[in-house]
Amino acid sequence: MSDADLTRIADALERLRPGPATPPDFDAASAFVWHADPDRLEPVTSVNRVDLELLVGIDRARDTLLQNTERFARGLAANNALLWGARGMGKSSLVKAVHGKLEADYPDLKLVEIQREDLASIGRCLSLLRGSDKRFVLYCDDLSFGHDDAHYKSLKAVLDGGIEGRPANVVLYATSNRRHLMPRDMIENEASTAITAGEAVEEKVSLSDRFGLWLGFHACDQDAYLAMIRGYCDAYGIEITDAELRAQAIEWQATRGSRSGRVAWQFFVDLAGRRGVAV
Repeated sequence: MSDADLTRIADALERLRPGPATPPDFDAASAFVWHADPDRLEPVTSVNRVDLELLVGIDRARDTLLQNTERFARGLAANNALLWGARGMGKSSLVKAVHGKLEADYPDLKLVEIQREDLASIGRCLSLLRGSDKRFVLYCDDLSFGHDDAHYKSLKAVLDGGIEGRPANVVLYATSNRRHLMPRDMIENEASTAITAGEAVEEKVSLSDRFGLWLGFHACDQDAYLAMIRGYCDAYGIEITDAELRAQAIEWQATRGSRSGRVAWQFFVDLAGRRGVAV
């Protein structure tokens, strides 16, 4: 194949390559989802969330994240936040509920969700957000990294370490079941096999250090579990005695083998369906 043929093929591929993403109309929606290949921000017209007042048993995390987000919405200093801990205890629900609580008073506050699989493209996403006069909560749910996963390097660079750094109009909120965003056995393996064990571990866990807020979520007790369900019932107008609710909810919990905010909501959905109430 001649050089001319190679040049023609290269030119054809260049023409086929998608151009740089263009920012959407950020006034069209309050929330967006980032997709890569091709790069685009898709508006979300209806966000799947519950009211902030219905999140029971996480008062400290709720108040802290709400205050941090409101300061950010006002153009003041605010921290990136890592919400970590027990599964099903409202980490992702809290992020969405806080945004929902504030969006009426701060219409320029936008929520942008990025999937963990798209973290390699986070720099391109931030380039679109950087040029806007809006304020963005960039949100990544269920963030964690495996043994051979290098996506954490992309995220670490934009949090603090890159030349450009995080844009002033963007704050990052992430949820994870793990405090250091990776399995414990991965950290222990690094410590036992690396030539300089301390440096190897520091390289991995330093990502979580770049979140100024660490908000822990722990498994709820039975009283909190029942209070969650009672709150849902009151909000949706379902009448049920405390004794009946307690008996049914504890039986539901026993069949699931766990007790959490997610289990409480699942029981309530079942109860509402049986009572003919749409949620």
